Amino acid sequence: MPGSTVLATVLETAPGHASPGRSGAGTVPASWYGRPSVLPVIATSPGWVRVRLAQRPNGSSAWLPASDVRLSSTPYRIVVYLPTTRLALYDHGRLVFSAPAGVGTPDDPTPAGEYFVAFDEQPPQPNPGYGPFIIVTSAHSLSIKDWEGSGDAVIGIHGPLGEDSEIGTTGARISHGCIRLHDQALEMLGAVPPGTPIDVVS
Repeated sequence: MPGSTVLATVLETAPGHASPGRSGAGTVPASWYGRPSVLPVIATSPGWVRVRLAQRPNGSSAWLPASDVRLSSTPYRIVVYLPTTRLALYDHGRLVFSAPAGVGTPDDPTPAGEYFVAFDEQPPQPNPGYGPFIIVTSAHSLSIKDWEGSGDAVIGIHGPLGEDSEIGTTGARISHGCIRLHDQALEMLGAVPPGTPIDVVS
């Protein structure tokens, strides 16, 4: 279907392949941070799928036997436009909405590239402005290796952290790399499933 992306749910942790039948791409886990690995398919070969991975380094991918995954699809795509500090949601290639976004500062930029929604999670409590949920993405900061002792610095999409006025109507460069939205805009992403592509355009 035009504008849709095929997704692969990994059935069990398995070796990744650098090309069909040739190992050497590490391990593809069946879960990441306790959530199922639902990965966008970026290429196919008879009996094989190439999937984008959530782990560092950004842009990692691996081939898996098609028998190791369950296929589905998503009609959605999220695009973050860094030059104009806006986020847009598309459904089958049709623009659903566009909203101002808070993105990374020059010192801690939001990394450009092709990523995906890894999973949604509930915000920490007490909630200091993360909004109704946090979208955890497959993107990792290039300037921060260990955010607050977490062992990683994963880029999230979440609420404004109390800085609605700084995001305003035009967006701003105010974060450590995460994408901040007004709560109303974040709620518009509630139906977007894991595996949905995210393009961060520089």
